[in-house]
Amino acid sequence: MLEQFDITKRWPAKDASRIQLYSLPTPNGVKASAMLEETGLPYEAHLVSFATDDQFTPEFLSLNPNNKIPAILDPNGPDGAPLPLWESGAILIYLAEKSGKLLPTDPVERAEVLQWLMWQMGGFGPMLGQFGFFYAFGGKEIEDKRPLERYRAEALRLLKVLDTQLDGRDHVAGSAYSIADIAIWPWVRALITGYDAAETLKLDQFLNVKRWLKACMERPASQAAVNIPPRP
Repeated sequence: MLEQFDITKRWPAKDASRIQLYSLPTPNGVKASAMLEETGLPYEAHLVSFATDDQFTPEFLSLNPNNKIPAILDPNGPDGAPLPLWESGAILIYLAEKSGKLLPTDPVERAEVLQWLMWQMGGFGPMLGQFGFFYAFGGKEIEDKRPLERYRAEALRLLKVLDTQLDGRDHVAGSAYSIADIAIWPWVRALITGYDAAETLKLDQFLNVKRWLKACMERPASQAAVNIPPRP
């Protein structure tokens, strides 16, 4: 059934009964791999290399016209039909509902988890991504430092919001580890491992965030996810 999807021409499935993950271990990519590792759903991962502009190939665009990772192709979607899906937040919700894990069934807790998932999707991830560009990548060559200062200030504000939420809590939302945690921790990790910005953003002052991040990263699924799919 997967043969009908052009993306499989560039990234053939070894086992067509498994979920196909097209990704790279960036913060957004790690969300999907961490979720798949946590749920235990059978899958195989395919590297979408930014170095060779894989995300702009006709095969990848046939699945995700927005040319972003991650994307998945589930051969056993609703009613048994294959389901192509992109956007990391949508993938997290879909996999949570498919597996029955990491998204509470209690309406109040479910709403809280989705609230913090949307907080990450709409603010935390995009703002930290912009900060990272201006601080660590191409934007650092720009003489006008106002863009960097704008995103640095917003990153600090959002970290304070997260730190306050985690005061006295083991998880971002609800009573257990959830897709809200999975959505957020890869972006906090990126401040340390990807942007080398821990000192600039004064991460040591956010004690609740540091405690929570350590617990999230100690999970076996998280430790595996940060290297899925392996970079060449």
